[in-house]
Amino acid sequence: MDVSAVKLCNTYFIFVASPRKQKSLSWLLLLYSLPTRQNTERVAVWRKLKQCGAVQIKTSTYLLPDLPAQYEHFQWLAKQIRDYGGDATLVRAQEIEGLPNAKLIQLFDTARAKEYGELSKDLRSLIARRRKIGEEAAATELARFTRAFRNIRAIDFFDSAHAHDVEILFQRAEGPHTETKARPKLDAKNFLGKTWLTRPRPEIDRVGSAWLIRAFIDPKAKFVFSSERTANSKWIPYDMVDAEFSHEGDDCTFETLTRRFDIQDKAVRKIGEMIHDADLEDAKFQRAECVGIDRVLKGWAKRGMSDADILVHGFRCFDGLYAFLQRL
Repeated sequence: MDVSAVKLCNTYFIFVASPRKQKSLSWLLLLYSLPTRQNTERVAVWRKLKQCGAVQIKTSTYLLPDLPAQYEHFQWLAKQIRDYGGDATLVRAQEIEGLPNAKLIQLFDTARAKEYGELSKDLRSLIARRRKIGEEAAATELARFTRAFRNIRAIDFFDSAHAHDVEILFQRAEGPHTETKARPKLDAKNFLGKTWLTRPRPEIDRVGSAWLIRAFIDPKAKFVFSSERTANSKWIPYDMVDAEFSHEGDDCTFETLTRRFDIQDKAVRKIGEMIHDADLEDAKFQRAECVGIDRVLKGWAKRGMSDADILVHGFRCFDGLYAFLQRL
């Protein structure tokens, strides 16, 4: 496992490289053409390309990572195109001029993010309607969404961070956890100098929670970015599936941390309400202030800003917001 560390603004950030992205990559390109007016066949090919997770880089040129299963998909599809009377060429390439690997991976992540986003909307809708539609209807919808999630996950070749957001939504959709309110309060003194683990590409709840940890729980906290909870047993995971500090019942991770560490600060409570509404999109508190911060964080990620820089700049946003709220 490749681990590196950097210190920014007196905070240490540790990066754990994803094994799926570390390996040297090669690519498969399918170049094809079909006779004009064969619209039915064209749609059939497009659907197959979508199902196997291919992304388009030019007109009638589609891309997949060079993996055995994906090679078989393209081989089969090339044969089908020729059977339709078209032309198809399958190419292996170590690199594509003008398109570095990072940009190609981003194409796949963007495609999967859109699909995960649509599924997230469906799950949020189910969570909001669950009590009205009853357990049986909710279970039917949940099973359908689970199948959709598995289909997307099968073509998520580069482990999109959005997959883990959807997994947390699935936990909420399965129903409330009655035992969460009874969990004991924790003493921040027992959590000093710890390393805290969260997922890459942090957004509003993860950045806000990291700010809360630094400001009220663990001033010397180190932060780790990895999609794998088991990377190191000594690290404290947060905002991850099955982590002790994550979404609980109707609470986002920021609210869970605030409750577990018994943080009574009024400005923190208000920030928690803002983060809740921005992250869970349920308008529970009717507070939209952090929606703008969330969009800024997502914009920084799209521009390629590192996880460490997103956290550092996000801390400054929350520092300013906290200072403003203290004056009210």
